[in-house]
Amino acid sequence: MAGWHVSTAAEAIAAAQFARLGCDVSVQYGANQPEYDLMIARGDRMMKISVKGSSDGGWGLSQSQLIRWRKTNPDGPPNYIAAADMWLDRHNPRTSLCFINFRDVPLDGMPRVYLAWPAEVADKLKGARGGLGDTILFDLPIRNSAKAVVSLEWLMTEERLKSLLDAD
Repeated sequence: MAGWHVSTAAEAIAAAQFARLGCDVSVQYGANQPEYDLMIARGDRMMKISVKGSSDGGWGLSQSQLIRWRKTNPDGPPNYIAAADMWLDRHNPRTSLCFINFRDVPLDGMPRVYLAWPAEVADKLKGARGGLGDTILFDLPIRNSAKAVVSLEWLMTEERLKSLLDAD
């Protein structure tokens, strides 16, 4: 799938899953909308959702921030921690990230779906490679334990959605 197709399919799957969990869903059509792609509501709780699709099992998140950091610090080694912090600063802390992975999923199968706060994702990026950090978040299973990997606690379930909606 081309990148645009992955983004479009991921947004559609996310909207469908939130609706299946009893949420009202408002969709901003078109990939790469500012800050969020979906707005969900359940009862009096609302949340913005930024959808990230993948067809290869990874989500490149802070590469552009690493490039920007390198331009201002050309003589030093790459600082993946600074890049993750810069990435985090670009995100509203109350806009949830919804990661959808189509890798190894047959056309009639359901992709893996995860929900996380930006701070949770940044912590994973910064903790990768023994604390040196990374720019890519990977889906399970992965053989290299030094990589930044999604948490199983992030799987999109009724409990996970409720915990994010109820968070203050």
